[in-house]
Amino acid sequence: MNSLPAWPRRGLYLITPDEPDTARLLARVRPLLGSGVAMLQYRNKAADATLRREQAWALLGACRDAGLPLIINDDWRLAAEIGADGAHLGVDDGSLTDARAALGPDRILGASCHGDLARAERAAAAGASYLAFGAFFDSATKPLARRVDPSLLRTACRFGLPVVAIGGITPDNAGSVIAAGADLVAVIGAVFAAPDPAAAARALISCFETRE
Repeated sequence: MNSLPAWPRRGLYLITPDEPDTARLLARVRPLLGSGVAMLQYRNKAADATLRREQAWALLGACRDAGLPLIINDDWRLAAEIGADGAHLGVDDGSLTDARAALGPDRILGASCHGDLARAERAAAAGASYLAFGAFFDSATKPLARRVDPSLLRTACRFGLPVVAIGGITPDNAGSVIAAGADLVAVIGAVFAAPDPAAAARALISCFETRE
């Protein structure tokens, strides 16, 4: 696609839950896309390649309707295939350099850095668009993830890229990582496991209003 949605470099970065039913996934995601969400990442660790492609296509349509960027977790090849707005790569998800070459200069390329500033520096040099750090709090999605001190976020600003905080972030603690330098907060359970996902999303977005 030639025209990509503008990329808001600040705000709520929503990540999809592992949902095997594509219709239900869309029903859960669509109502949130107009609530002020900055970006959506498609992530489904339990899906096979066929389901991932089906769901990615479906979410791309929903994101285009809402004017939001869609990022594909783990798989830059799928992102390139469907014309998504970008990809997010973890430590074991392949070369950022190869992903950047395939996606071109204008698409979004995220990199998981955990608490490793040296990896962040390499990711920035390889063409990453943003750097993601965490986990900052106990996370149901990744219960064994090593905890990272929020002070690292301010240090990471030296790379000149937007910084994403992830890992156990809720409306109650998001303010602390935003104050420490996070440009975006990435969440799954804090929204999708909430009794009222739309209200949870609004609460997280409101945390950015107090940042100076």
